[in-house]
Amino acid sequence: MAKAISKPKFDTCFFERYAQITLETILGEKYSKLVNKDRPDLQTEDDAIGIEVTRALKESKVEAIKLLNEMAVAQVKDESGLSEKRSTGYVYGLVDADSVGVEEYRYWLEASPLKRVIENKVKKVINGFYGDFKDFGLYIFTKDDMTPDDLIAAMKLTMELQSGAEQQFQTLYISEIQNLYVCDIATLSYKQYPISDELCKKFFINSI
Repeated sequence: MAKAISKPKFDTCFFERYAQITLETILGEKYSKLVNKDRPDLQTEDDAIGIEVTRALKESKVEAIKLLNEMAVAQVKDESGLSEKRSTGYVYGLVDADSVGVEEYRYWLEASPLKRVIENKVKKVINGFYGDFKDFGLYIFTKDDMTPDDLIAAMKLTMELQSGAEQQFQTLYISEIQNLYVCDIATLSYKQYPISDELCKKFFINSI
């Protein structure tokens, strides 16, 4: 039986839950019925929406350490109510940070550059690896700074790779800690949704 992401606990699905909570909070009711399964990671029971969740990072240990230092927490004040949660291995979203939890560290060290991630995931959706959903999305966590040109390039690459295929990604969700970019591949357009520090902490708490 599928595990509803509305009942969080610490495990390797932290980022899938973080993505779902972000989508529901920022984009609304359409995403409220997503559950955490596999192939793809987030999906509705009626096969209306299927979203694969992954991460992208430049191939450099220096870049990886820099990213992890930026996104993790070293000193969380006791009154914040978050100190105990650090020991579980995840601190993503707590942006006043300079250390990282062990589970999160492993997650990011296995990341690939954005181009390779898109190539890999498009190949899978084309081959039917993620099943048959009416609306496919690819949610990518990244800490590489995304410029407008980067976003357009990612959409163009996705469009070219899946051209003519029966199963395709319709949307890229590119997530920086404090920004969500919702990219419509067909129109090569995107919308930016800023995420406040307060919301980041809310997403973290509700993902654990």
